[in-house]
Amino acid sequence: MPECQNCESFVTPAYARVFTPDGMENPRVCPSCEDMVRDGANVRPARSTRS
Repeated sequence: MPECQNCESFVTPAYARVFTPDGMENPRVCPSCEDMVRDGANVRPARSTRS
């Protein structure tokens, strides 16, 4: 099963298919990663809180 590379939380196969770059099996961040966001090809700390 796919899991987040940042927090190791379970993600659905559909989420992984949409938010994972080609050639990778697991997403870099997930909705549970409130302190991190995707920024192009990188992952960075969030600049503001998400609600």
